[in-house]
Amino acid sequence: MGTRPLLNRRLAGMGTTIFAEMSALAVATGSINLGQGFPDTDGPASVAQAAADAVLSGRGNQYPPGPGIPELRTAIAEHQQRFHGLGYDPDTEVLVTAGATEAIAAALLALLEPGDEVIALEPFYDSYAACIAMAGAVRRPLTLRAPHFRPDLDELRTLITPRTRLLLINTPHNPTGTVLTAEELAGIAALAIEHDLLVITDEVYEHLVFGATHHPLAALPGMRERTVTISSAGKTFSFTGWKVGWVTASPALVAAVRTAKQYLTYVSAGPFQYAVAEALRLPDDYFDTLRTDLRRKRDLLLDGLTAAGFRAFTPEGTYFITTDITPLGEKDGVDFCRALPDRCGVVAIPNAVFYDDPDAGRSLVRFTFCKKDEVLREAVDRLQRL
Repeated sequence: MGTRPLLNRRLAGMGTTIFAEMSALAVATGSINLGQGFPDTDGPASVAQAAADAVLSGRGNQYPPGPGIPELRTAIAEHQQRFHGLGYDPDTEVLVTAGATEAIAAALLALLEPGDEVIALEPFYDSYAACIAMAGAVRRPLTLRAPHFRPDLDELRTLITPRTRLLLINTPHNPTGTVLTAEELAGIAALAIEHDLLVITDEVYEHLVFGATHHPLAALPGMRERTVTISSAGKTFSFTGWKVGWVTASPALVAAVRTAKQYLTYVSAGPFQYAVAEALRLPDDYFDTLRTDLRRKRDLLLDGLTAAGFRAFTPEGTYFITTDITPLGEKDGVDFCRALPDRCGVVAIPNAVFYDDPDAGRSLVRFTFCKKDEVLREAVDRLQRL
């Protein structure tokens, strides 16, 4: 095999994800896992029953249609109209994917050429960096800085060059919990139009907002034809293992993304697609209750982290809380998170892994609150040992 490294150089340094490492550490130490963002309870029983019924009745057990089953594509289009006033043709403007992760990968691989530049909000979800690298493109971070984590639109303007191809926007934003305002999105839209840029928006936490309002970028004037909107069922319905996501965009953009997607998974999650179609049509009180419950959990953990000595930043959305560990006399989040299970039996994620410049997030640590109340209370009790 010679001396050439086995791993493609574009992926150098992107070994096992921090989520896998910390989740394994949680299992090995018997710790409470407040690191990886998955709920510890399933979603609605009616939705689970719909998946079981689909399996037993033979719906989706063989390859579903490449773009997704018609029932789900129609439900996605109805959802976009119902919640955001966006009209999409389910036949030409909706694509079902293996979670939002595949949607992001397919969109970036389809729309980027080697050498293109992508501006992304930093800290960014780790798959963004990997997918941009696999496309041969170059990341340009627009850093959201503590304590407010707001985008600096003047800085964004300076980042745009003739090589800039697209903006990668995540709102509500993981890990900071920032929900971009209508004014911020209007500023981003104006720059995208001025420089003729494509935009990919990751909106998987669209229903997980607390006291803020989620505004889809595609709804702004001049943005529908240049925006690829991505979301998924995992976060909204607490079935993260099903991996059902989707893209909504203009026919030309969907056709481009579908071209890449068909050579990734081709198709996936057949029976679950029928169940998610039903989930998207749940009444408004389901979505209202989801937000109310998560806001209560957020406040429970927020108070506990503050009492334990962290500087905790209140998130407007998602189910994550970013904290600063310097009040605890700590400086390095990676070292802190690796030691935390032995110190008090809790697992968290160091934010430094979400930055191109780890020093920018060195002292920041992320906790998730999408767990049972009793689990959060026990975690809060354990964190008092710090």
